[in-house]
Amino acid sequence: MTENALGFSDLVGSVSALLERPSRQFVGIAGAPGSGKSTTVERVFDALDAAHPGQIAILPMDGFHYDDAVLHQMGRRPWKGAPDTYDVGGLVSVLKRLRDPSETRVAVPVFDRDLEISRGSARIIPDDVKLILVEGNYVLLDRTPWDALAGMFDLTVMIDVPEEELRRRLRARWEHFGLTEDQIAHKLDGNDLPNGRDVIQGSRPADIIYRQDEGSL
Repeated sequence: MTENALGFSDLVGSVSALLERPSRQFVGIAGAPGSGKSTTVERVFDALDAAHPGQIAILPMDGFHYDDAVLHQMGRRPWKGAPDTYDVGGLVSVLKRLRDPSETRVAVPVFDRDLEISRGSARIIPDDVKLILVEGNYVLLDRTPWDALAGMFDLTVMIDVPEEELRRRLRARWEHFGLTEDQIAHKLDGNDLPNGRDVIQGSRPADIIYRQDEGSL
């Protein structure tokens, strides 16, 4: 496919077309922190599940966060969310299992945002699911070890949001959580926005560029 910039209804149509294929299909959906990946994927899921109940599942990359104890040992806890703070091999392994037709029930981890931890084997994806939406900042990142995901998706999507809008959304997020100005400054310019530039500049070209409809978030 060539790159196309689509709105939401066209995005849903492109993803929905994969359900006509006989084998299980995987969509990789990437974007910078604050780009609205989770919200977009949930909207796509809701639109498709209404017509195809039980046939779509979401697999967030965030379930593969290293635990805070591991990040403390690595000296990387303040940079949680950077590319090196995820168990990429674990994600690759789960995707391989999900592609294996002999696997009938695959347990996947879920990131608990209230507890700030990943809960292992917290959800089951059964073999009757035909379409899996894999979402995360780095699922298209074109460098080791993330490039092990190349070729694992039948359709890829990059969410396009200008950096000034990312900054506005991320600031609002951290203000909501009651962070101080110094903490917000570290989050924005020491972690989130540099990670976002990694995503924008270092990802493989996506099949689809999604530009959010006005008021979609």
